[in-house]
Amino acid sequence: MSKISKMPKMSKISRLSVVGGVAAGSVLLLAGPAFAHVSVQPGTAEKGSFATVEFKVPNERDDASTVKVEVTMPTDHPLASVMPEAVPGWQVEVKKAKLAKPIEMEGEKITEAPTKITWTADGKGVAPGQFQRFPVSVGQLPKDADQLVFKALQTYDDKEVVRWIEPTKEGAPEPENPAPVLELTAATGDGHHGGATGAANKNGAADKTGDDAMAKPAGSSDTTARVLAVVGIAAGLVGTGYALLVGRRRNA
Repeated sequence: MSKISKMPKMSKISRLSVVGGVAAGSVLLLAGPAFAHVSVQPGTAEKGSFATVEFKVPNERDDASTVKVEVTMPTDHPLASVMPEAVPGWQVEVKKAKLAKPIEMEGEKITEAPTKITWTADGKGVAPGQFQRFPVSVGQLPKDADQLVFKALQTYDDKEVVRWIEPTKEGAPEPENPAPVLELTAATGDGHHGGATGAANKNGAADKTGDDAMAKPAGSSDTTARVLAVVGIAAGLVGTGYALLVGRRRNA
């Protein structure tokens, strides 16, 4: 009789363990995509400025490495100056094309502009669980636009290509593969600075402030905080389930 009376309690404990495990797993699954997208950092820059931005490329696979990244420049607002910073372990190529309509920059008429930047890994590329930053000096940013959309392709060593090209519409859920977006804000300076990672002068060269900021990755603390938060929540759920399990066994 004593064994029969204990069976319902063990059944409840088992269900509790399963629920706790599912809850912890759900937290980890929901938190993962929050920092798995290719993005532009910082996310804002001043209109009419020359800015240094970074394309942050995380590896969202656990069984393949990212070996190529292609970023297409916006065609509705061409950028006359696009200068990528050298990244160890990667070769970079900038493609240009003639403009259907010339643009003016610093009083000079520009007839062609960069259309695509391609980074190709010399070695292993971006391994699982890692990310890579690709700094680029861009300008002159348009004065008559509120944002610039950069479509990106991420290629893995198993030939899979992830297309980060979907537009994000205001008021709508974020798409599965959103395109990186740089929001443009009203100018507050002399028109030659923009972006929190550093300014660039009219010739496209990053100034000292930008170099100093580049030495300390801007988004690493954000990612670390999110990961620690997820681990803490998961650990809390597991600990709660274990405490209830021990308590029920003592009362049995």
